[in-house]
Amino acid sequence: MEERDRMTNAPTLASRRRFLGLGAAALSFPFLSRLSAFAAPETLPPDRGLSFYNTHTGESATVEYCHSGCLIPLSLEKINHILRDHLTGETKDIDVRLLDLLYALSRKISTDEPFHVISGYRSPRTNAALRAGGGGVAANSLHLLGQAIDIRVPGLKLRDLYRAAVALHGGGVGIYPASDFVHVDVGRVRTW
Repeated sequence: MEERDRMTNAPTLASRRRFLGLGAAALSFPFLSRLSAFAAPETLPPDRGLSFYNTHTGESATVEYCHSGCLIPLSLEKINHILRDHLTGETKDIDVRLLDLLYALSRKISTDEPFHVISGYRSPRTNAALRAGGGGVAANSLHLLGQAIDIRVPGLKLRDLYRAAVALHGGGVGIYPASDFVHVDVGRVRTW
């Protein structure tokens, strides 16, 4: 008799456990959505622009690269030019995800100052030369793909720029106080 009762109650116990598990998951969702790792990314406006100052060439540009949700090819070319490898003159298409990350960063730090660019795109030749110089440059640097940038912002402490970039959870962020820049990329989320 006991065996038959246990067999009869088995489906009821399984569905009760499933119900409780689903209920616990549903109750935890509001909590998890407040954690930055589970938060929905910030929605970007349809019109986006950036300001840059290349510290090596002295060039500056303020460029609207997205209008009404559409990328502007001529503006992207301007950005590719100002973020070019300053040693070789080579350009590469800068990943739009990096531009959007910089846009989000500019909103987070609330400044009208341009990003001072230390390094944007880096050609394989320049990357190899920097590696040979022992500066801790990665062989497979995201600068080679147009997916990384080294920046600072006038009037903003480097540590504050670093913290703001880290808070975005948009990719890798590193701080280099001796060289006075913050590295930002759209690779996996990591910090150093």
